[in-house]
Amino acid sequence: MTKDDLFKEQRPLVMDFDFGKDTAEVFDDMLERSVPFYAEIQRMIGELAGDFAVPGTNLYDLGCSTGTTFIGLDPVVPADVTFIGVDSSPEMLEKAQKKLERCGLSHSHELICLNLDNGVPILNASVVILNLTLQFVRPLNRDRVVSSISHGLNDGGCLILVEKVLSQDSTINRLFIKHYYEFKKRNGYSELEISQKREALENVLIPYRLGENRELLLRNGFGSCDVFFRWYNFCGMVAVK
Repeated sequence: MTKDDLFKEQRPLVMDFDFGKDTAEVFDDMLERSVPFYAEIQRMIGELAGDFAVPGTNLYDLGCSTGTTFIGLDPVVPADVTFIGVDSSPEMLEKAQKKLERCGLSHSHELICLNLDNGVPILNASVVILNLTLQFVRPLNRDRVVSSISHGLNDGGCLILVEKVLSQDSTINRLFIKHYYEFKKRNGYSELEISQKREALENVLIPYRLGENRELLLRNGFGSCDVFFRWYNFCGMVAVK
């Protein structure tokens, strides 16, 4: 696994964060060191997907990046479920295809290069996953994306949504972010790396409050939703159609 040192050196100008070649090369390390309880979140996604996946249906991972989620899902969902990964980065999908071939994925799968801002066709789905993905979709397009997911989900299907979230209270929000940056320091990131990545993400990653995400789900075809994971400013929700 290549170590994430994208922001290690001082940059005269910090450009917006992207998911191109440089990021794809270090993305697995970035996730493990930047997302609290990442392995546990993946395990919980697997458990929930196993609860809802129906034989003969499709399981979508929107923003599948390097395909890690599919590897965890492989042993826990019915054998005749088809995995469909969608990502806007060709470099991420190239890494995913190689990784899935290397691990000997048993499920049939398809990888699609598509920008979610333009909408995504969902068909015959029992499970859709948005793992740290919706926060990168422009806010004005999020209703369209969630509505298209709901329309393509079969009755009783679920959406698993993991996001960074904002707190209702500004003081608590600052504390949560402070503790998150302390987490990143414990995982080897310097103040400079944290600062430059924060600047790079400023106009790219736009989080909602927990209540805003709940309302987004409920007004676009989901009958119920609840939180299955929470760590400071990270939250996992499951919504059922």
